[in-house]
Amino acid sequence: MADEIQILIADDHPIWRQGLRQVIESDVTLKVVAEAGDGRQALEQIQQLTPRIVLLDIDMPGLDGLKVALAIRERKLPVDVIFLTVHREESFMNKALDAGARGYILKDSAITDVVAGIKTVISGEHYTSPAMTSYLINRLNRRGRANGQKQGLECLTPTERSILKMIAEYKTTNDIAAALFISPRTVETHRANICQKLSLHGSHSLMKYALSHSAELGL
Repeated sequence: MADEIQILIADDHPIWRQGLRQVIESDVTLKVVAEAGDGRQALEQIQQLTPRIVLLDIDMPGLDGLKVALAIRERKLPVDVIFLTVHREESFMNKALDAGARGYILKDSAITDVVAGIKTVISGEHYTSPAMTSYLINRLNRRGRANGQKQGLECLTPTERSILKMIAEYKTTNDIAAALFISPRTVETHRANICQKLSLHGSHSLMKYALSHSAELGL
């Protein structure tokens, strides 16, 4: 298929790679083109095949995943990196994002999150497992303060603004998912991120905010 998204999996556990491949390729738009069991092999295959997405474990022999990601960035390879890892610590996630990663998915939720994560990254956004979202928000907030504290709608990504606009149009989560070609679960993650960024609390606060800013959203 000409428009398949090509993916490389780098992890030193072959049974894990096999299971992950099956989950990924259950989506007909995704294709695993190679697997690597260590960091050096992964980097060689990335340079040879230039897949669209690389799924990296942090803990690998040869070169660890963080060093592979840094090498990808330094060599300006046209590849997006998503880490699949057991590390829940904020420090590891920050190191991964500092190395240029676009996604950070915990292995214990990878089976349910990996396809959504790949598609979110392909759309130009960052993706983290829901359990890590608060860390990502902390990071974005720190960066926002360092850059003069962007406020309100300015702190939202293009996808988040689109979702907020559709909320103001009274579209449901399923409607939004269909319009953006993402899963309802991913929409819910975006909604949670928007609420955290805008400090919104309560079941109807997001709708109220969307309606009160409808003009700014282009409605």
